[in-house]
Amino acid sequence: MRFAGDVVGTKKAVSDILQLCFEAKDWKSLNEQIVNLSKKRGQLKQAVTAMVQQAMQYIDEAPDLETRIELIKTLNSVSAGKIYVEIERARLIRRLAKIKEEQGLIAEAADLMQEVAVETFGAMAKTEKIAFILEQVRLCLDRQDYVRAQILSRKISPRVFEVDTSKEKKKPKEGDNVVEEPPADIPSLLELKRIYYELMIRYYFHNNDYLEICRCYKAIYEIPSIREDPSQWIPVLRKICWYLILAPHDPMQSSLLNSTLEDKNLSEIPKFKLLLKQLVTMEVIQWTSLWNLYKDEFENEKNMLGGSLGDKAAEDLRMRIIEHNILVVSKYYSRITLKRLAELLCLTIQEAEKHLSEMVVSKALVAKIDRPMGIVCFQVAKDSNEILNSWASNLEKLLDLVEKSCHQIHKETMVHKAALK
Repeated sequence: MRFAGDVVGTKKAVSDILQLCFEAKDWKSLNEQIVNLSKKRGQLKQAVTAMVQQAMQYIDEAPDLETRIELIKTLNSVSAGKIYVEIERARLIRRLAKIKEEQGLIAEAADLMQEVAVETFGAMAKTEKIAFILEQVRLCLDRQDYVRAQILSRKISPRVFEVDTSKEKKKPKEGDNVVEEPPADIPSLLELKRIYYELMIRYYFHNNDYLEICRCYKAIYEIPSIREDPSQWIPVLRKICWYLILAPHDPMQSSLLNSTLEDKNLSEIPKFKLLLKQLVTMEVIQWTSLWNLYKDEFENEKNMLGGSLGDKAAEDLRMRIIEHNILVVSKYYSRITLKRLAELLCLTIQEAEKHLSEMVVSKALVAKIDRPMGIVCFQVAKDSNEILNSWASNLEKLLDLVEKSCHQIHKETMVHKAALK
C-alpha cells in the first residue's frame, strides 16, 4: 500500500498497528513501532501525520510520568524537521516543558520552548501562536532571563489584540493555507491580551520603568470585561494612579495624567483623584502632610504583578514630589536664593542643589546656580539672534501702541471740533 501510494490504506494500517500496541498496553513496543513506521522507505506524509496525531491521544493514558515523557520524546524525534507535523511538534514540546516545570526544572523547560519558532507556522491559529510565545516569555521571566524575555515579547505586536473578532471569518480560497482551529484550552484573544500585559508589567518592574508599567495597566483597564466589573477595574485604576505619580515628569506622563483625570470612574476613588489634582495644580506640595495622608494606602497596595510597592517606590515617590515642587518654583521665579528654594522644598541646601542639578542634567528644566552668591537663575540664556528678534518684536509693539494712541488723539480732536461748531 505504501509503495502503491494508497493514502487511505496506509493510514489505516499505521493506525491499526498503533491501536493494537495501545490496547495491549505495550508502551515500549508502541515507541518502537512509531520510530520504525516513520523510517520506512517512501513513507507517506499523510500516514506520518495521522500516526503522530493518534499517538498524541495516548499520552494522557500513559500509566506513569516516565512512560509519558518517553512517548513525548519519541514523537518529538519523529516529527523533528518535518514541516507537515510542525504544529503537533510545537504542542508536544509545550506539554514536555509543562512537565519539566512541574518537576521544578524551569531552565530546562525554557530551553525546550525556545527551540520552536511558532511565528513561522502558517497553519497554526493566531491565538495558539500568541499563547505559545507568551508561555516562552513567562518561562524566561521565571528564570530571570530578562533580555531573552524582551526579545521574545517583541514577536507579538500589541496591535494584534485590537482586531475586531466579531467580524465573520472569510472562507479560505483554493490554494490558501488552511488554518487549524486552536485547542479548547487556548484562551480567547482578550484573555491573551491581559496575560501579555501582565507579563510586560513583570518585565518593566525589573527595570523600574514606571511609565511603561502604567501604560500596561492602562491597556488592561481598557479590556471590556474588566471595564464592566467595578471589583476588577477599581484595583487597576488605583495602580494606574500610583504608577503615574511614580513616573518621572515628561510629555507622555503629563498626557496620561490629564487623560486619567478626565476619566469619570476616578470619582469612585476620590482620594486618588485629589492626589492627581495636586500634581496637575502648579502649587508646592508639602511632602510630610502628603505622606501622612497616603502612607496607609501606599503600604496596603497589594496584588502588584511585579511586586508590591516597597521602600524603593516610597523613595521614588518623594523624589517625584520634590521634582514637582522644583518645576512649580521655576514657573513662578526667574531668580531665587538657594536658601529660600531649600525652605520651599523642605530640604537642606545641599539636597536642594543635588535634586536641582539632577533635573537640569535630565533636561527636565533649564537652570543655572551661582554658588558663591547662592542664587539660582531659571531664565534661559538667549543667543544674539534671539535677543535681536526680541528687540525687533518690542519695537514693533511700541510703534503699534504709538499709532493707536495717535489715532485715539485724532478721534478725540475731531469730536471736540464738532461739539464747538
